[in-house]
Amino acid sequence: MRVFATSLAVVLFFFTAGASQAAAVFDFPNPPGPYKVGLQVVHQYDEARAWRGEIDPVSGQRNEGETARPVQTLVWYPATGSGKPLVYGDYLRLIGSEDDFTRSAQAAQKVADSVVRRGYLSESGPVQGQAALAGAMRARLDAAAAKGRFPVVIYAPSISAPAMENADLCEYLASHGYIVLASPSIGTRAREMASDLEGAETQAADIAFLIRHAHGLPNADVKRLAVAGYSWGGLANVLAAAKDRRIKALVGLDGSVRAYPELLAEAKYVTPLTIRVPMLYVAGRPASIEQLAARKKAVSGFLDDIRYADLYKLTMHPMEHFAFSSTYLRFASDGMFNQYPRAEVNRAHGWTAEYVLRFLDAYLKRDAAAKAWLDAPPSSHGMPTHAVTMEARPAAAAPAGREELAAELARHGFEHVHTAYAAMRTRDKTFSLREGELNDWGYQLLNRGEPQQAIHIFKLATFLYADSANAYDSLADACEQAGDTAAAIENYRRSLQLDPGNKNAEARLGVLDPHRKT
Repeated sequence: MRVFATSLAVVLFFFTAGASQAAAVFDFPNPPGPYKVGLQVVHQYDEARAWRGEIDPVSGQRNEGETARPVQTLVWYPATGSGKPLVYGDYLRLIGSEDDFTRSAQAAQKVADSVVRRGYLSESGPVQGQAALAGAMRARLDAAAAKGRFPVVIYAPSISAPAMENADLCEYLASHGYIVLASPSIGTRAREMASDLEGAETQAADIAFLIRHAHGLPNADVKRLAVAGYSWGGLANVLAAAKDRRIKALVGLDGSVRAYPELLAEAKYVTPLTIRVPMLYVAGRPASIEQLAARKKAVSGFLDDIRYADLYKLTMHPMEHFAFSSTYLRFASDGMFNQYPRAEVNRAHGWTAEYVLRFLDAYLKRDAAAKAWLDAPPSSHGMPTHAVTMEARPAAAAPAGREELAAELARHGFEHVHTAYAAMRTRDKTFSLREGELNDWGYQLLNRGEPQQAIHIFKLATFLYADSANAYDSLADACEQAGDTAAAIENYRRSLQLDPGNKNAEARLGVLDPHRKT
């Protein structure tokens, strides 16, 4: 990882069209938390991944510059009141440098202007758009950090979207005591993200990169870590959690984990049953049967099949998919709002943010009041039943496994391994431990200098695999290391009976019992 730049100073210019006096159509409705909000922007490369090829596919010219993957990193954090105040246009200016840190300030401004005109002002019109650009934000650039250690949230944006697409949510969480990191959704080899498994795994790798960056932040408590993803980011975060057990909670904002069942099937390492961390999934207005049929895809039951994690599935009926991004709400024209007026959609966006906060407070901060709020019906929070519905499903007991058995033995002693194993088999008939797994476990204990514990594990192996010469050989080895020569001799002899060709047992008996009859 190489840091290229650490400041927005080179790109904080005003857009060429001047600010309008019109009122903005979106103002984040939730009051901030007790902290001021700081923002840092870090331009850095992931040296472990190539991005640009030798030939630029647009110009056909040879790439002479950096070929490592650029990761424009935005960090929101609890702060003091210092720092440069920002307007929303300052966030959008970051688009100009997100995939090329070497652009001049003028070139970056030109790129940002072009994207904003085509992607935002073309929908909103100039008056609404300029009001949005001039809107004051809560974050202050490079503000001094507040004292303390704070949980970490990685935000994964929608497909090909900039890192700041939900800056309001990120600022809101930071004001309540979270450090939030985000980077743009950039494709594997070019700016645009491809909607295939390689693309999703690329964004999951960006999440992993941000987690590594968080480890270097002095105020970040990376042991309390969540990943929130909107749309495509709500697929990438599930892939990331399947590979990183340090992720303790997931938030899906109308996440694509439901929209791409074929990609999940292709990614064989993640299934509903492998999801073991609590998840909040906030869905938009349900699609009609006709709309589902028009997608020509299988209907995903991924969320319904999650069993071993707490799941909160919240439906915000006023919100269509675009409304989960505060950027899109700022620039959405009136024609994008169908049966619910803009004011109700904006209000529902605020409810979504509050649910995200309460969920994170409950699972990362272990806040009992937040958990009680989360478990109460939405109507008890003043959210009408026609607008908000919730399905909450607590985790079922996970199938018995090696880790659970190890934890049980740590609590009650390894001498109880047979009883604990039998109890787990009674609860879950499918539970089993392979001979090789037991052998590895025992030798790991030996390598840690715990031969007595290893003996108990090897005894279980000889009980379960009574015809295995290797199981008795390993038990004899542990007994020998524990200083119990008689038990070692007995088990080496049993191993030789099962496998007369066991040269190790023969050699050890020659040392331990030199007068034995062969």
